[in-house]
Amino acid sequence: MNMKLRIRDMREDKDLTQQKIADILLCDQSLYSKYERGEREIPLALLVKLADFYDTSLDYLVGRTNNSTFVSE
Repeated sequence: MNMKLRIRDMREDKDLTQQKIADILLCDQSLYSKYERGEREIPLALLVKLADFYDTSLDYLVGRTNNSTFVSE
């Protein structure tokens, strides 16, 4: 699964709007929508915020693992 689908699915699983996530990331809803559609690359700092918000790993968000459970060392 690619990143744009993963961030959309995580948002929808929590019944959140794009506007709510954009507010958390301090960006415009239209920009966040472009991230979900794959029209713009998500900056690393925003990916970190999303991972923290969803309590998951960057590896999960970018599709390097299918394990959404965050495991700290």
